Amino acid sequence: MKIYCTGCEKDVEARLTDGAERYPHRPDLANIPFWKCDTCGAYVGTHHKTAQRTKPMGTLATPEMLEARKAIHALIDPIWQSGDVPRGKIYAYIKKQIGHDYHTGELRTIEEAREIWKIAAELNNQWKFDTEIILK
Repeated sequence: MKIYCTGCEKDVEARLTDGAERYPHRPDLANIPFWKCDTCGAYVGTHHKTAQRTKPMGTLATPEMLEARKAIHALIDPIWQSGDVPRGKIYAYIKKQIGHDYHTGELRTIEEAREIWKIAAELNNQWKFDTEIILK
């Protein structure tokens, strides 16, 4: 399957593998499918809990991109997890700021991740004072 690889910076022919390869120290993940770029070693998870079990959850991510995605989620997840604002509203706010659809799993470059992180940091800071900023 062709999937965009953030390490190779292009669509690559990814190989379907499993959690036993991706996370050998986690036997609980052994049977979960993952996609891998054999050129640079980037991975992406799948929608394994759905009928589309092997559908990629986004782009193949390098360790650096995975850390960037985690940093973004560390800022936006507490907002929707608080119950103050629905998750969809947060993604709509980010979409409005960048001018196109957004999902963390679809980030392609570290520069793009940095842009989103700045928006997420501002959003997180504003949310602490005024949830209406997101709901507008």
